[in-house]
Amino acid sequence: MKVCGGAWALLKSLCSPSCSRLAGWTSCQVSRRNTSSHGSSDSPRVLITGGLGQLGVGLAQMLREQYGKENVILSDIKRPPADVFNMGPFVYADVLDYKNLRELVVNNRITWLVHYSALLSAVGEANVTLARTINITGLHNVLDLALENCLRLFVPSTIGAFGPSSPRDPAPDLCIQRPRTIYGVSKVHGELMGEYLHHKYGLDFRCLRYPGVISATTKPGGGTTDYAVQIFHDALGSGHHECYLRPQTRLPMMHISDCHRATIEFMQADECQLSLRTYNIAAISFTPEEVAAEIRKHVPQLTVTYKPDPVRQNIADSWPMRFDDSNARRDWGWKPAYGLPELVTDMLDRVQNKRTNAGLPVS
Repeated sequence: MKVCGGAWALLKSLCSPSCSRLAGWTSCQVSRRNTSSHGSSDSPRVLITGGLGQLGVGLAQMLREQYGKENVILSDIKRPPADVFNMGPFVYADVLDYKNLRELVVNNRITWLVHYSALLSAVGEANVTLARTINITGLHNVLDLALENCLRLFVPSTIGAFGPSSPRDPAPDLCIQRPRTIYGVSKVHGELMGEYLHHKYGLDFRCLRYPGVISATTKPGGGTTDYAVQIFHDALGSGHHECYLRPQTRLPMMHISDCHRATIEFMQADECQLSLRTYNIAAISFTPEEVAAEIRKHVPQLTVTYKPDPVRQNIADSWPMRFDDSNARRDWGWKPAYGLPELVTDMLDRVQNKRTNAGLPVS
């Protein structure tokens, strides 16, 4: 019998490599019911993928402060800056290379895996094929690894997991989603796969829907909310910011310190506290004109013009204006520390120090 290429690929995927993965899943479920691999007396061994993006380095620093430098390993496919390399363990890891990831998990006795590797919204729309490969194939690799090795797995989701038919003000944890970007589609896929594998095989899957995350430590990385980072650099640099969203476009945002703290507190929470596997987390919701007005209290000369980019504006218009995070607050005690005034003051201080240290002028 002749087997066509597509059928042969399917047969291969159902056999050799994945059968060895399937064999360990049920035993993982049983072992997690009988014993905890994350006892309070043991420090977790953490691997962070995509560690050189906006979130990885800061999360690693906070985790290392709690669990020790050698227990937290950053990874990426890029060469790290010298300061990051000297902070603690760093390894090369391509999330599309299952064998390499498996060796890292086994050889380093990893117990927590934080999966930050992804292409963001606007960048993903410019290269859908690459986004699909990294965001979905890479996800399946870490899901399989987590199942095989009984890991506690954290995969972030996003406001982009919602769509124009979702409730926007506020968006609850459970509702119609239907995103219209490959980034959002891949995140909904991740939420559902993680929940499915949790219920079927006992995977300790945890997911937070992040709002726009605001940080002075990394450059904007192609997200729709990145104007809220760039505007601080422009305010202290040229004194002028051209915004790619309309002035009244309201989106949920969060200071990066709150984001890291939420992630760690969620990972530390006992499973009996969790009524969901995916939670919204919220802090602030503002528009471009509102954050510009708050910045002008410190930098009065800031000017802003608006030139909406059709792609990013359409994405923003399909996203929630606010998050309902009442479940996270109730179940595991989530509470943000930064409001808009505190966020603006902190960001201006940090960006000014960064520009000064780099020898750049400050307006």
